[in-house]
Amino acid sequence: MHRQGSPLTLVLMVASAAIGGTLQYGFNLAIMNAPTTFIQTFVNETFLERWDIQLEDYQVTLFWTIIVSIFSLGGFAGALIAGPMTIRFGRKKCLLLNNIFLMSGSLLALTSRAARSFEMIIISRVLVGINAGISMNVQPMYFGESAPKHLRGAISLSSAVFTAFGVVLGQVVGLREILGSEPYWQYLLSSNAIPGFIQLLTLPWFPESPRYLLIDKGDKEACVNALRRLRGCEVQSSELDEILQEQAEAKGMRPSRPWELFADRSVRWQLISVIVISSAMQLCGNDSIYFYASYVFKEAGISDEKIQYITIGTGTCEFVACIMCNLLIERKGRRFMLMGGFILMTIWAVVFTIALSFEHYISWMPYLSMGCIFTYILSFGMGPAGVTGVLPTEIFNQTARPAAYMIAGSMMWLNLFIIGMIFPFLVSELSEYCFVPFGAVCLLSALYVGLFLPETKGKSLSAITSEFHKLNFKGQDRNHIHCVTHFDLFCLSWKKPHGGLTGMEVYFYLDLLLFGSFI
Repeated sequence: MHRQGSPLTLVLMVASAAIGGTLQYGFNLAIMNAPTTFIQTFVNETFLERWDIQLEDYQVTLFWTIIVSIFSLGGFAGALIAGPMTIRFGRKKCLLLNNIFLMSGSLLALTSRAARSFEMIIISRVLVGINAGISMNVQPMYFGESAPKHLRGAISLSSAVFTAFGVVLGQVVGLREILGSEPYWQYLLSSNAIPGFIQLLTLPWFPESPRYLLIDKGDKEACVNALRRLRGCEVQSSELDEILQEQAEAKGMRPSRPWELFADRSVRWQLISVIVISSAMQLCGNDSIYFYASYVFKEAGISDEKIQYITIGTGTCEFVACIMCNLLIERKGRRFMLMGGFILMTIWAVVFTIALSFEHYISWMPYLSMGCIFTYILSFGMGPAGVTGVLPTEIFNQTARPAAYMIAGSMMWLNLFIIGMIFPFLVSELSEYCFVPFGAVCLLSALYVGLFLPETKGKSLSAITSEFHKLNFKGQDRNHIHCVTHFDLFCLSWKKPHGGLTGMEVYFYLDLLLFGSFI
């Protein structure tokens, strides 16, 4: 007798993985805003105690920017090691092992004040960044491989919902009334350990990714058991057949390395799409608003007393938008949500710029500026926030997927680091025009999605690959024929009961290959 689960098992697995996964990314983005002045004072005091040096304002800002942005470099390192870790340990075990980085970082943050060491805060941010970098790559992969096809988008998109929830949670915990006051900032920085503990206690009870079990480990029985538990019923033959077909196509192939994808023409446009959209997710400036919410709202003319409460509204906006996107993605499709989100962000960036330009002349303009920030974040949550993480799962096969996530994650974290470093200076130098570069990024991204990204909603991997094939081999008929004939030859031999071809069939396909080579 096999142990059966219920559809609730899939929901609980998603919650368990995400609480210690992408929730951490949002949480660690948000908690750095509240203790800004306290940590800046701590850095200044440390320099005075050790070296009797009084830092200038710009030097304090630079140190603070490094503390904030080093999180992104940690995320970049995490994205690079996520691929090899998922191949070696599997999706679930990788998420569990990832908590080593989190707990180490939390311990350093907790003891940094007593040790009078701002360096410990920097190292803590690197370790927490590694944790977020791994979970941002592994979790969508785990969800996409575990979900049924008709729910794949919605389940994968829950990563973004939990990221947004993490932002709201971080903003609430960072209130002055809770942990955002001067005596407690070290507890605020180490509070990320609690979701990690919850994951360590709950995730071991759930199954590994069925696709990983069958395709990577070759364990069909474990795959069927995992599917049965996650679906809460007997496994449908069509779903198992699809995984078996992907296993057959990947047979004898080792997992791709990132640099091999760049040399593979058959995934050229898949790779370009992932790079462009992952980069745009950070270059649009949305996540930097959480890092530097105080800077942005001060520029918009909001008083200091109101800022911490208004900041919670930004996270709540994205959280609500991600839930709406989760409900709409399987109806409207990935392409529509992604392009629509970028177009709306472009519009709000333009309105925000106009509002900032006239805030000294019209009394209600600061409120319009604040509204634009909310609608900008809302538009981000409706499209780019969720769909970006879904794409690599849907457009790359099992052997290329870990490498694709490594590249996507690397681009995301590198661009977050760049924007995180320049954002406060961008706000101070460009003043009312600070959102013009972000608006331009959103417009160009919307054009790219509209022109080059095919819809993936409800389609099998082979159907999506076929759509990209038209772009990858545009005007290359000979390559197309070679590809088709080799694929047909393989499919026919795989489908035949005795597993081979007759002499006539071999002759026919060889003849077709030779004919194709002269076209």
